[in-house]
Amino acid sequence: MSDILNKICAVKVDEVAAASALKPVDAIRAEAEAQPAARDFVGAIRDKIAAGGAAVISEIKKASPSKGVIREDFRPAEIARAYEQAGAACLALPVLRKDFLVDPYQVFEARAMGADAILLIAACLDLAQMREMESIASALGMSVLVEVHDGAELEQALQLQTPLVGINNRNLRTFEVSLQTTLDLLPAIPADRIVVTESGILRPEDVSLMRGKGVNAFLVGEAFMRVPDPGQGLRALFG
Repeated sequence: MSDILNKICAVKVDEVAAASALKPVDAIRAEAEAQPAARDFVGAIRDKIAAGGAAVISEIKKASPSKGVIREDFRPAEIARAYEQAGAACLALPVLRKDFLVDPYQVFEARAMGADAILLIAACLDLAQMREMESIASALGMSVLVEVHDGAELEQALQLQTPLVGINNRNLRTFEVSLQTTLDLLPAIPADRIVVTESGILRPEDVSLMRGKGVNAFLVGEAFMRVPDPGQGLRALFG
């Protein structure tokens, strides 16, 4: 891992330690298991694609490690409503916890908070860790989106059960973005997996490029957060 990624993951380890000191894992597990059934994150994406549309996982975020503060006027509930009205497949309904997960505690925490899916970043985790977290998520009825950036990470990700494979066009070691990353990895992904292209989708031409290659699921945040009306941003980008 790069120094930046190491620092992010180290912070997350500290966060887990602090959280578990306040609420032990048995307590957070009980909260997670007491939640109503999780909503079908994978199904929402499949339904959008089956209907001929682009399945958009719309992020709600004030800032990011690569860009800093993106949206000063940050009103999550209003943003979620705007996305829903604009036809996002997933944002938070179903909800994805898009975070740097480094410990199984965070999976229980995600479900306890109402998340229906988790993100596992292959650059942060080894295969054993990903398998353990996927197993916990599955037991809780949650979906998993596994994120990769290169061939070695993809090889590990394909050993998981999840059908969702996210390709991050942003190199988490340098923060450089290239849509070519998705195009390069695409041939190595089996047809039964759903490819989600992440980062760098900023123009309708980017969407057309990906859909022309058979990629119909997108995770987008910055492009929506930088415009006054995120819902209108979604409509403008995806038609």
